[in-house]
Amino acid sequence: MIQISALPAFTDNYIWLLQDAQSRRCAVVDPGDAAPVLDWLDQNPGWTLSDILVTHHHHDHVGGVEQLKQVTGAKVYGPAHEQIPARDVALDDNARINVLGWDFDVYAVPGHTLGHIAFYHQGVLFCGDTLFAAGCGRLFEGTPEQMHASLTRLAELPADTRVYCTHEYTQSNLKFAQAVEPENADIAERVENVRQLRARGEITLPSTLALEKRTNPFLRTSETSVKQKADERNGRDNRSGAEVFASLRAWKDKF
Repeated sequence: MIQISALPAFTDNYIWLLQDAQSRRCAVVDPGDAAPVLDWLDQNPGWTLSDILVTHHHHDHVGGVEQLKQVTGAKVYGPAHEQIPARDVALDDNARINVLGWDFDVYAVPGHTLGHIAFYHQGVLFCGDTLFAAGCGRLFEGTPEQMHASLTRLAELPADTRVYCTHEYTQSNLKFAQAVEPENADIAERVENVRQLRARGEITLPSTLALEKRTNPFLRTSETSVKQKADERNGRDNRSGAEVFASLRAWKDKF
């Protein structure tokens, strides 16, 4: 059985830690800073960091990779089409890897960056900065069409899939979601749940795809209420889901 927990980094990043109690081996996802991981290893003697999974090249996701590899000898997996420090295994779309006894399918999910990938094991999704709780990543390199296609692909995974994204953006994302769908009762309920979690200093992740489909405007571009709001915002008939997405993303960038 693999246990997954969050190691906070910087102001709002999470480095995901996977632990296999049987082998006393662990893995991390997107270690932008080596310090939280090394601190955990110091506080938990007898554990070995065997694997590092990387979703994309941004510094707050790869900044700690080289130091961790030097200290632990961990194997580094990352996207084939981006410059990933100390990468051992370059991963293309539809690759499969085994980490701590779990098989992970690799999905290319361009949009936030062009080579961005996600890791999926039954019931578990590590999606970096592509899909957020109640939101999605900014388009630093890709197009709205690419990001919409990437999100659509992830949304086709089983509804009970737990979504492990890498930033604590849920509260601010929900403010935008309420602006898009002020009558959505699921969003209102989630706003209150998240408010209580944050008031207690607790993490709002992981989410689930089922919850995202009810509350995340970027996964709801085919909903009439969302399309109408997007049309209203940019004053035209957004005919495709990608056009609705583009309108929402441009609005969110200035929200």
